[in-house]
Amino acid sequence: MLLRFSLKVSLFRFLLYVKSMLDILFFSLSLPSKFISAFRRNQTTPPSSPGPTLAPTMVLLNRREYFQDPTNHICVPSPPAPRPVSLGPRPVSLGAANDLSFPFGNIDGLHPDDLRTTAYEIFFTSCRSSQGFGGRTGITVYPFESRDHRSSSPGSPGSPRSPRSPCNGVTSRIKKTLGLKMFNRTPTTRRSYSCGSTPFSPSGYNNSPRSPRGSFSTLPSRSTIRRPLTSAELMRQQMKVSEDSDNRIRKTLMRTLVGQMGRRANTIILPLELLRHLKAAEFDDVDEYRAWQKRQLKTLEAGLLNHPSIPLEKANTFAKCLRDIINRSDVKPIDTTKNSETMKTICNCVVSLSWRSPNGAPTDVCHWADGYPLNINLYLLLLRSIFDLKEETCVLDEVDELLELMKKTWPTLGITRPIHNLCFTWVLFQQYVMTGQAENDLLRASLTMLTEVANDAKKFDRDPIYVNMLSAMLSSMIKWSDNRLLDYHESFNRWTVDLMENILPLAFSAAKILEESGIDKYEDVSDPSGNKVDRYIRSSLRNAFAKMVDNISTIHGSMKLREESGKLIQLAKGTEELALREKGMFSPVLKKWHLFSAGVAAVTLHTCYGSLLRQFLAANSMISNETVVLLQRADKLEKFLINIVVEDSIECEDGGRTVVREMVPYDVDSVVLRYLRQWIQDCLKRVKDVVETAKETETWNPKSKSVPYAQSTMELMKQTKEAVESFFDIPIGVSEDLVREFADAIERILQDYIAFVASCGSKESYIPTLPPLTRCGQGSKFTKLWRIAAPCGLNLNETGYEESNYSRPSTSRGTQRLYIRLNSLQYILSQLNLIDKNLAFSPKIVASSPRYRFGGNRKSVGGSHFDQTRSTIQWATKHVSEIAAYKLIYLDSNSVFYGSLYTGDVETSRITPALKIMKHNLTLLTAIVTERAQPLAMKELMKATFDVYLRILLAGGTSRDFTRYDHRLIEEDLMNLKKLFSTCGEGFIVEDVVDREAEALEGVVALMGKPTEQLVDEFRALVCDGNGVGLMGGLRRKLPMPPTTGKWSSTDPNTILRVLCHRNEGAANLFLKKNFQLPKRK
Repeated sequence: MLLRFSLKVSLFRFLLYVKSMLDILFFSLSLPSKFISAFRRNQTTPPSSPGPTLAPTMVLLNRREYFQDPTNHICVPSPPAPRPVSLGPRPVSLGAANDLSFPFGNIDGLHPDDLRTTAYEIFFTSCRSSQGFGGRTGITVYPFESRDHRSSSPGSPGSPRSPRSPCNGVTSRIKKTLGLKMFNRTPTTRRSYSCGSTPFSPSGYNNSPRSPRGSFSTLPSRSTIRRPLTSAELMRQQMKVSEDSDNRIRKTLMRTLVGQMGRRANTIILPLELLRHLKAAEFDDVDEYRAWQKRQLKTLEAGLLNHPSIPLEKANTFAKCLRDIINRSDVKPIDTTKNSETMKTICNCVVSLSWRSPNGAPTDVCHWADGYPLNINLYLLLLRSIFDLKEETCVLDEVDELLELMKKTWPTLGITRPIHNLCFTWVLFQQYVMTGQAENDLLRASLTMLTEVANDAKKFDRDPIYVNMLSAMLSSMIKWSDNRLLDYHESFNRWTVDLMENILPLAFSAAKILEESGIDKYEDVSDPSGNKVDRYIRSSLRNAFAKMVDNISTIHGSMKLREESGKLIQLAKGTEELALREKGMFSPVLKKWHLFSAGVAAVTLHTCYGSLLRQFLAANSMISNETVVLLQRADKLEKFLINIVVEDSIECEDGGRTVVREMVPYDVDSVVLRYLRQWIQDCLKRVKDVVETAKETETWNPKSKSVPYAQSTMELMKQTKEAVESFFDIPIGVSEDLVREFADAIERILQDYIAFVASCGSKESYIPTLPPLTRCGQGSKFTKLWRIAAPCGLNLNETGYEESNYSRPSTSRGTQRLYIRLNSLQYILSQLNLIDKNLAFSPKIVASSPRYRFGGNRKSVGGSHFDQTRSTIQWATKHVSEIAAYKLIYLDSNSVFYGSLYTGDVETSRITPALKIMKHNLTLLTAIVTERAQPLAMKELMKATFDVYLRILLAGGTSRDFTRYDHRLIEEDLMNLKKLFSTCGEGFIVEDVVDREAEALEGVVALMGKPTEQLVDEFRALVCDGNGVGLMGGLRRKLPMPPTTGKWSSTDPNTILRVLCHRNEGAANLFLKKNFQLPKRK
């Protein structure tokens, strides 16, 4: 149906075109021959050729139709202005305007000049029936010519329609409302050359309301008579449209509207009509025509394909077809002749796409230039024509007339009153920015227009596109304002400081509109004005302070200490001057929105200088006289800034306490204390590095035979002593509290290292697991006789064999490294006493306040600082000694103790060889371990030896069994073993200690000498007592298996059970079999 309608429209237009051509032909035949000759001469003579020119010959089509100007002589000379800088979608590049972003979207594929020409074409088409654009009377823009008043309708300050004064020339209601100045030009300021000598001139004798000839004479000829410009001429000059472009649009409208004078402008698809009616012959060259054709096609692409007002379906065939044709035109121009199939296809596609409706119903509205953001870009270009070309900060006095004419483009561009207010506000604001912020009236006018925008934003029936435009425009304005205000020391000076009074309310008004309209796309829009001003003050002063630092010179590590402190002293003076400038110049303006503006500024400068001061102190490792002078100057600056805060806080409710709390004082004692603590951290870092390196590389080999300590231990204590000496070399008094902190830091490092020394495993890793309990089988008579008759020579040979094989100590390299750990711990303990003494009795220590000196958790001068470290060393020494002892007995000496002692037969495997090996081991221990560590190491070795001997007797496995007759031999071996430790060295272990440690072992040996029946009775009694069962009840029931506690003694039932398991007698075997069903040894 739509296609059929399009074909009918095309056919109707074609018939009208044929009719008009026939009328033209008939009229030209009726003209005199001299007019025809002149017409031909003018067609062939270039415009620039010298010689006289004839008056323009007009061809009359119809009383209701327009006229043509075949000679092309009616024109307005273009202004001699260079190619303008684009103010449209492209980002601006005019100094301070770099950060003003265009909020309404870009139009790709169209140059701003092309967009401006298209905007003028739409404007001219929309105003074709107005005076001066082809109406019955041509209106002129004559400042002192009286004109009839037109009733002004109510509206916003930027709305069209405003009256003119009949006595004083142009009186702009819009400029008066916005507070803009009038030009007050002379009558000849803006006039053009008129063709008044011809009968077609609007000022000629034939320019009557009844004459159709004057309706198209809006362009002056090159005559010598001057006349005022019409609105059409003024608009063409303002839009910088060439004469040829203006003539072409006029011809196209004349041809298009043949017989359709009442046709609405928003039903004309202007680019399509231009393509249909204008041919290459009407252009100077092919390249110009090709560029013009490309512009028209790109305009159609932008309005119908890229930015349609009604969204396109993906499967729309007309859109695909039109896009293919436009893409092919980039390679080869399209044929727009009458019989061109391509042109027919373009017409069909364009008509189908432009006459769509959202719901598919028939519509009388044509949509080809009302899609966002194309329509906004075009309308903004029209609005920018209100500014004078020479004085860009001035708005033309004819702005009311121009805006009234621009209103006629609203139906074509889809502009509404709220959108117009938005665009007009943006044009005023952008012009203010683009002209270097030279005219404050433009900024005030923008602020006035924001009032209208705020009223529009409160309406409930807002269009989504309007909401997006509102958000984008206000966000761009806020961002630009914030960039100025966040660095107002750079943006304003004493001559422009009043400008802040306009920018501040502009930013607050824009933010308030966003907040009240429910749009939160821009951050911080909900901040109160006071908070935003607070942010402006802090940011600007930080920037100003940073520039001052750059001007003075950057402080870096290559400077000498005297030079660095001199720069900071100079900076302190500059900070005072900056604070005075802020207080005298900017604070009076900012105080309207922030009562405590000067105080905030002082606090900000205080923070900035304090940050730099702390950087200086952190970059220097020593406190010197230069540092002291600097701190005194900083203290003076602090008092000056605090005085400003106090004076400015008189009117505040809380007296300025909230802001004063932000000031971190420059207290010299606190700064020195922080400096010393930082120095302590840096100094002890080297000590920490020693510990970390030792954890990765230490092998626990002695440094030398005469120095049996680990290399890392020596280096650790060396660095620690140097740190303590350097600590007291600082040329200031040190408080007891700081000494305590320093000692605590050293203690933490030493404890970390001691824990590393003690991380050598556990004794359980060397102790073998307990074998399962079994019972001994009764020995045969042959075995008994063999044991009795065992030749002494065999024993002597075995003994001699053992002596020859175990004549050396069995201490391994690993055990010797454990001895080095013990020595290292003792070395730390010995050096710790010297360090503790230096920390406690140094003359540099200054007494702290009484609450710290006599506090319960504080040690007074002369007390020990490393008691916890000493306790840790004692635990670590015992732990390492225990590990070394168990490793030596269970691992290194396994072949003479647990691996062979009493295996097979007691008489043939006595303890004598093991004692000889132990003597060598003890000798080596005393040779490696330092004297202070020897007693503990010897004691732990004794306990490990007694433990392995006890384990041999009670958990020796299936290779060992005993009889009562072995008791004497075992008791004798135990006496020799005790004697070994009680007589070793120079009384390292006293005899009482040996007896006390051997009590459990002696009790077990005593059990081995008791009869089996007695052992069974004692076992029953202990088990029954432990389970709450009487002895008689124990005889009648089966006895439970006693648990293995590991604490073996003569009163432990598990110990007696194990003695019975190793008793090689029938009674013991029967008891174990009957009560516990223990398996028999193989």
